Amino acid sequence: MSDGGTVLVTGGSGYIGGWCAIGLLQQGYNVRATIRDLSREPAVRANLAKVVDPGNRLSFYATNLTEDAGWDAAVDGCDYVLHVASPLGVAEPKDPNELIIPARDGAKRVVGAAIKAGVKRVVMTSSVAATSKGGPGDNVSDETDWTDLKDPSLSAYGQSKTIAERAAWDLIAASGGTTTLAVVNPALVLGPVLSGDYSESVQVVERLMSGRVPGLPRIGFNIVDARDVADLHIRAMTAPEAAGQRFIAAGQFAWMAEIAAILKAQMGADGAKVPTRKVPDFVLRFVALFDKDLGSVTGGLGRKHDFTSAKAQSLLGWKPRPMQDTVLDCARSLVANGLV
Repeated sequence: MSDGGTVLVTGGSGYIGGWCAIGLLQQGYNVRATIRDLSREPAVRANLAKVVDPGNRLSFYATNLTEDAGWDAAVDGCDYVLHVASPLGVAEPKDPNELIIPARDGAKRVVGAAIKAGVKRVVMTSSVAATSKGGPGDNVSDETDWTDLKDPSLSAYGQSKTIAERAAWDLIAASGGTTTLAVVNPALVLGPVLSGDYSESVQVVERLMSGRVPGLPRIGFNIVDARDVADLHIRAMTAPEAAGQRFIAAGQFAWMAEIAAILKAQMGADGAKVPTRKVPDFVLRFVALFDKDLGSVTGGLGRKHDFTSAKAQSLLGWKPRPMQDTVLDCARSLVANGLV
């Protein structure tokens, strides 16, 4: 248990933010969570209470990544900040700045407020989308890799995460103060959902379970559990050796067909709609001409882009749970919440 320090979690109503708040409460911290609209507080509080009794250690602050108002008050008196909030998008927006500007400016607002308040450490949620090697073929990325912003195939989401993380590092470097920064770069985040307000990453399982995917493309991901992502944030928050470091949060790589096979084999009647037919690459590329949601993933067809979490495991003692457990816990929670 902690000594009862106070931690601000931005994006407290979000998927990762919610599990970060739960993990902190379980360890005895006082948690402040930011949400855009305080009318959502009862619902968010109820979702967190499904896992942990927050008692009087949970409070809420209204803030927005695109506005200055509220950030100083939310951060004032906090020991640590977990900056989890960020726009998330799978479909490509017409203008990449729709994602880039709120991600970058939001990071600068939060980190700037933390520096001003004398917070000990900020842990920022970035993404493996900011640690990607370019070029064709299979490869493995680690924390020394930075996504090339000049890559013409880079998605708006990849741009936003890379630019926002760079902005946070630059701001800390320029401050010259005592506030330190650590960054967590998660892969595809799955695991149990607390409500219908979950990350778009969970759509991978939701679409398979609901039969909205007609077949299985040759697309794969490193999978990581939302609970393990939260655990890594908390480890990076307090470990002295985490200051100034990036940490990839990634478990096992799995192809879409492997994920589907787990669901089909283990979910019984609830997995009846999970497809088994594989979709040839050329079919997906053709359909992507008319479906922007698919356009953002066709570049990875048949390519194993692996991400290693060896650094988090060796430096912080972090360990991701088995991929199958994460996939099934995700599916079972979707069923339990009536979402498939």
